[in-house]
Amino acid sequence: MERESMEFDVVIVGAGPAGLAAAIRLRQLAEESGQDISVCVLEKGSEVGAHILSGAVLEPRALNELLPDWKERGAPLNTPVEDERFLLLSEKGSRNIPVSLLPKQTHNHGNYIVSLGNVCRWLAEQAEALGAEVYPGFAAAEILYDESGRVRGVATGDMGLDRSGEKKPSWEPGMELLAKYTLFAEGCRGSLTKGLEQRFGLRDGRDPQTYGIGIKELWELDPAQHKQGTVIHTAGWPMDDKTWGGSFIYHLEGNQAYIGYVIGLDYQNPHLFPFEEFQRFKTHPAIRPMLEGGRRISYGARALNEGGWQSVPKLAFPGGLLLGCAAGFLNVPKIKGSHTAMKTGMLAAESVAEALAGGDEGYGTLESYEEKYRGSWVHEELYHARNFRPAAARWGNRLGFLYGGIDLKLFGGKLPWTLHHKHQDHETLKPAAEMPKIDYPKPDGVITFDRLSSVYISNTNHEEDQPVHLRLADPSIPIDKNLPLYDEPAQRYCPAGVYEVVRDDDGSNPRFVINAQNCVHCKTCDIKDPAQNINWTVPEGGGGPNYPNM
Repeated sequence: MERESMEFDVVIVGAGPAGLAAAIRLRQLAEESGQDISVCVLEKGSEVGAHILSGAVLEPRALNELLPDWKERGAPLNTPVEDERFLLLSEKGSRNIPVSLLPKQTHNHGNYIVSLGNVCRWLAEQAEALGAEVYPGFAAAEILYDESGRVRGVATGDMGLDRSGEKKPSWEPGMELLAKYTLFAEGCRGSLTKGLEQRFGLRDGRDPQTYGIGIKELWELDPAQHKQGTVIHTAGWPMDDKTWGGSFIYHLEGNQAYIGYVIGLDYQNPHLFPFEEFQRFKTHPAIRPMLEGGRRISYGARALNEGGWQSVPKLAFPGGLLLGCAAGFLNVPKIKGSHTAMKTGMLAAESVAEALAGGDEGYGTLESYEEKYRGSWVHEELYHARNFRPAAARWGNRLGFLYGGIDLKLFGGKLPWTLHHKHQDHETLKPAAEMPKIDYPKPDGVITFDRLSSVYISNTNHEEDQPVHLRLADPSIPIDKNLPLYDEPAQRYCPAGVYEVVRDDDGSNPRFVINAQNCVHCKTCDIKDPAQNINWTVPEGGGGPNYPNM
């Protein structure tokens, strides 16, 4: 059976902030100019927002430009930041660092504590009201190219294949979505974006991208411990000086709070267990009392880009563009990327509309997008913040934070040099035998929890009888190489318990097991596997987490 196809002027892969901002801006420009620009947005989650996970404190700068009347339209920005604190933690104590001493870039006055998933649901409504078509539950699995090698669109994956790839009675072929331009807004470490970077050399001459893993819980707090509008960040314990990491705690409305931890994926010790480090963090004397008497509601995890300005790839290629976190526009000292994602989506839309208005039917590249980015406040913001993350990687957290603070606070990020990222994250692990083991306490089920109970409240669901979407290039590597050298770190870096090494009762015959149905789509395995042997691909559309209010 041949695949059916649909044609649009623009197809956008991903209904996150970048993709939806692009759709809205394209339809706005179509109305302003009288053009008829057809726009389709594909989203792999079961609904818009189902796979969106971010802190999140939203800086409304891009939203103000895109939809100046967002308050009147009912945007779910309900909690302005009213109080913020920064704590430096030791194992037993904490020191409050006055926010006035921190760089202005890190301040949150004028920002809002939000559920980014709910913001995206609202943005999708605005896009559809303007005439864009938004299709959740459709996972773009393949890039389509024309005879000249130019991107011609994408195809969704087949539905109804069993675990061995054979057709079940419910089998349906994927659909081809063809476009004059295809915009990739897949988020951090997009599976299609990886292929585009390799095919078109988009990373040539750029620094490697570096990443963090963010693990987050939504809590309903005891009202006595809740202060709406409060933002708290911490650094220090439980990380050592060589391991990048820190927490966020955001008090939103309804006695609820987001609490999470980010750990840089350039860590060296293969015994490190990011999920357990987060659980351990919650037991700190400055944190635990806030959670006592409350209850955990939801859980999730997602990788985030931390490379910054020097790691942004080439953005344009024949037939398409990279937007938002697919390209890596997160501002590390701000710990924010939604505002830059939205702005780059808007810039991409403007470049596409100009090309279409000029009679370009999509057979060239949109170099004007690169020019718009370089002339925008996104570029300026990232350029000033460019040395913050590599300073910590080079000199450790204490000296790195000191350098970054001086650079931003005293010089505004304008010092005349750029520090570079020297390694990819999968290259940094040291042999397990050379690194100290870490003793993690057992969860108490009240403040701390295990991974499987956490995955349960992420509402993660996949059709079990489908091809495994976590694919090994060489199935022998986990046991033959990673296990003896690194004690197979996939057992620990995955925040969802996807990867296990199981043995017979006597401890012999180790086997590598992939529990793909647990996957929360964080992409950590694709990034951190030391052999780069794991390739994350999309499962059937609609599979994965279903995050509520996250």
